[in-house]
Amino acid sequence: MDVVKRAAGDLIGAYASGRPVDPPTDVYDDLTLDDAYAIQLAQIEEFRAKGARVKGHKVGLTSAAMRRQLGVDQPDYGHLLDSMFHLDAAPIDAGRFLQPRVEPEIAFVLGRPLAGPGVTAAEAAAAVEFALPALEIIDSRVRDWKITLLDTVADNASSGGVVLGTRPVPLDAVDLRLTGCLLYRDGELVDTGAAAAVLGSPLNALVWLANTLGERGVSLEAGHVVLPGAIVAATPVSAGDVVTAEFAGLGTVTANFRGAAC
Repeated sequence: MDVVKRAAGDLIGAYASGRPVDPPTDVYDDLTLDDAYAIQLAQIEEFRAKGARVKGHKVGLTSAAMRRQLGVDQPDYGHLLDSMFHLDAAPIDAGRFLQPRVEPEIAFVLGRPLAGPGVTAAEAAAAVEFALPALEIIDSRVRDWKITLLDTVADNASSGGVVLGTRPVPLDAVDLRLTGCLLYRDGELVDTGAAAAVLGSPLNALVWLANTLGERGVSLEAGHVVLPGAIVAATPVSAGDVVTAEFAGLGTVTANFRGAAC
């Protein structure tokens, strides 16, 4: 069994066992970025073979501080599966995650396909049907979140779950760069920020994603959701927590971990 299959099996096994695994870069020598994306894709293909559907993508490492911390000069991406989506304020089973954290984002819903390379900001904006307030639940299958760029890429960019708000807003009704966000956990303010923290504008993350996927022969599809990156740092959560993000001009969205299933 080659390294890609073995590493993918390790990460998939973390779901079944409920225990995080050692970083792939500690277990397998000389992994490359292409190897890491191959490990990610091997897992996605296995999930698809069992009936899962890809419903979008997420962009990670859009914060300059986080890229400096990991010593990288570009973001990364992961896949969003249908099983990852949760309704606004509906109960979420915290037990399905290993090490969850929540971060606020402005989600894009595409009205038309978007295929790179060569996509411009104008083309990306034209492909967006509307924006929604969103909370991404990130979750590392790597023990203690001890990740490098290659580890998080292999781990599907630490994708865990998505909660979308219910108020669609056209892009021309909001200034993406200046959109502010307040993040609350259990009613207490934990962080504030503006969407300019996402590569200067979340739209730049969409451009990067379309062009990066295009180089790999993949296009973004109409109806798919794109999470362009966190506006503020992720906050850890556990069973019993309720996290709400308020976005200027976009409304609110809530991730509710207080359900009976928790």
